[in-house]
Amino acid sequence: MNADGSPQSGSASDVSYPWLRIYPKYAPWDMPLPAAPVFNLLHDAAAKYGHRPAMDFFGKRWTYTETAALAARAAQGFQKIGVTKGTRVGLLLPNTPYYIAAYFGVLMAGGIVVNMNPLYAVRELEMMLKDSGAEILVTMDLTAMYPKARTLLNNSNLRKLVVCSMTEALPLATSVLFNLFRRSTVANVEEDDRQIWWDDLIDNEGKPSLPAIDPKEDLAVLQYTGGTTGLPKGAMLTHANITANVRMVARWHGSPVYGQERFLAALPFFHVFAMTVALLCPMDLGAEIIMMPRFELKDCLKKIDKRKPTVFPAVPTIFTAINASPIAKNYDLTSLRLCISGGAPLPVEVKRQFEETSGCVVVEGYGLSETSPVVCTNPTQGENKPGSVGLPMPGTIIEIRSLADDRVLGIGEKGEICVRGPQVMKGYWNRPEDTAEVMRGGAFHTGDVGYMDDEGYVFIVDRIKDMIIASGFKIYPRMVEEAIYLHPAVEEVTVIGVEDEYRGQAPKAFIKVRAGMSLTEAEIRDFLKDRLSKIEQPALYEFRDVLPKSLIGKLSKKELKQEEAAKSGD
Repeated sequence: MNADGSPQSGSASDVSYPWLRIYPKYAPWDMPLPAAPVFNLLHDAAAKYGHRPAMDFFGKRWTYTETAALAARAAQGFQKIGVTKGTRVGLLLPNTPYYIAAYFGVLMAGGIVVNMNPLYAVRELEMMLKDSGAEILVTMDLTAMYPKARTLLNNSNLRKLVVCSMTEALPLATSVLFNLFRRSTVANVEEDDRQIWWDDLIDNEGKPSLPAIDPKEDLAVLQYTGGTTGLPKGAMLTHANITANVRMVARWHGSPVYGQERFLAALPFFHVFAMTVALLCPMDLGAEIIMMPRFELKDCLKKIDKRKPTVFPAVPTIFTAINASPIAKNYDLTSLRLCISGGAPLPVEVKRQFEETSGCVVVEGYGLSETSPVVCTNPTQGENKPGSVGLPMPGTIIEIRSLADDRVLGIGEKGEICVRGPQVMKGYWNRPEDTAEVMRGGAFHTGDVGYMDDEGYVFIVDRIKDMIIASGFKIYPRMVEEAIYLHPAVEEVTVIGVEDEYRGQAPKAFIKVRAGMSLTEAEIRDFLKDRLSKIEQPALYEFRDVLPKSLIGKLSKKELKQEEAAKSGD
């Protein structure tokens, strides 16, 4: 690797980097990864694919030329209300054209995007605003988020609130229906000089003064994450971090039809996986982005059937929902040519079932907020090894390090997955000690346990913090979950460690059974008898109608751990 983290041709050996022996020819590991401002992605797309559609929102479409012009007007408007180089601007928005225009507008004005989840409680949003020092917030006039934003304006250091109108983003016919039947979802918007409507913000000629950007030093995004431990931290992603990762992922497609692909954006852009893979990669490919403000199963199936997307980035729970849906067979899913799974481990059985349902190959990848986010992905043309998250991305080095002494381990040995590459964050915002801890030895320590096989494929065993220690033996919940998923009656499962008087800890499985099917504890115990070792067998089972999920739809262990801790009095 060069000093800046970019690949150096001829610097790798097959011994050090086993993946090079079988690496895809369509995305060379030492491919150029030029550092550039993130907003160049939109500018370049507009120059190459100006007349092609860039955004689709409930059937209302914008070309790349129109999208770039809208972002430029937003940039000039942001500069007029005080955004200069380094100003942090919070985006409290669902997937809408406003998010895309505001995202690029902030960056073109010289600002830093602070991605914020509209489903967060006010207290959580206040913490993010205080930590980031954001001065301006962009939101929607919807009851689900405007009252929160107004509270934040009144109780924080925000100087300005920019409010976007939902009805203005919709096609005429849809907006009329929205006003007739869903008017109650629109908030009563207060008017004062601290607040500005989006239409007033962009009321200009669209000629911002573009800042001088040093891509390797200047921040583009503060992406808040729980990290490997502790309170949420702002991962400082530079322009170079993000553009390098976009280039890696876009070239990993293998055989895109430039200017013709259509991405279904069902995941929220404020999540780093969707930001890079569902928003920015389409720009690099000149693709159309079909936006969903939130994932709803029937709406998703209808959009695939009618709008014919070709690429579908999603989390495993979305694939699980489609697999389990009795109505999925009524929709044509055959337009999908590539599905990318990220955000959480993809159970092998879920992958198999979705591929059977859709006829589309699902490639699993792996990444983190701190790595912009993609670290490795299975080849889109080549072997997809069951249970593997694939090969390191171009320019990316994966090391497996000992949990005991941080030394680099050999092929097949389990340890902490560590990452080097141009997509690795600059550090945590205002947290030098936390940065030093996760960047020990110059590699980012992910907090995930895994191993690498002799061809360079990476396998994740589990999170270090989720590991169960029973009678001195290490049990990885993901291994137990994979075995349980093999039962045809299991729709979802989460396994955690609970206190055990004899063994210290023991696995407990929480299971959601498929609709119309049944499963008893005795049946699942008998099923697992030859599929798990005795020490890995769950000591306890609990069947539930719903399992806890995170705000982006990933199965979550946190709530279950809290419930079990409360039972034991911890």
